[in-house]
Amino acid sequence: MNSKVTKYIEDKDKWTQELNLLRSVLSKLPFEETIKWGAPVYVYKGKNILGISAFKNYVGIWFFQGHFLKDEAKLLMNAQEGKTKAMRQWRFDSLEQIDVDLVKTYALEAIDNSEKGLEIKPQRNKKPLVIPSELEVKLNEDEKLKAKFNEFSLSKQREFAEHIASAKREATKLSRLEKIIPMILNGIGLHDKYKNC
Repeated sequence: MNSKVTKYIEDKDKWTQELNLLRSVLSKLPFEETIKWGAPVYVYKGKNILGISAFKNYVGIWFFQGHFLKDEAKLLMNAQEGKTKAMRQWRFDSLEQIDVDLVKTYALEAIDNSEKGLEIKPQRNKKPLVIPSELEVKLNEDEKLKAKFNEFSLSKQREFAEHIASAKREATKLSRLEKIIPMILNGIGLHDKYKNC
């Protein structure tokens, strides 16, 4: 039993019985109990499987990859429709609502799904690369510069482009462009010096 989880439960004015009941079920399963994002989370082989939390009007279990649960009892909901793809939540507003056997069944299915590798990974930044005209002209004039620029990852290319585009004055844009050309030619990213500190 994790002492931080014990403190989390003890600090709640309401829902302590419900949280303790859920914890007692989960503690009998092959989870590592920890605190993440300020709430109890149950981890299996390094993967976040589920968490429990007390809110104002209910206690909830959230399954990180709940999208893959069969949910034959139709108990799960998407807490943020349109935003959350994988996570599903199960809410209880009384101790009597907690079906211990069903909680165990859902938790074991979630572990099994994790073993099978079922997961929706968060989508990374799909922001398009917009090269400012000042940089584009230089890249078109100098084949070596263009080749070196294209060796960078999309995120590093975006950093260079945004560095120039974010300047308000044309003189500042040109000054920034002159400073980044040697960096590009030497394969140095805009923020590389800070990453090695």
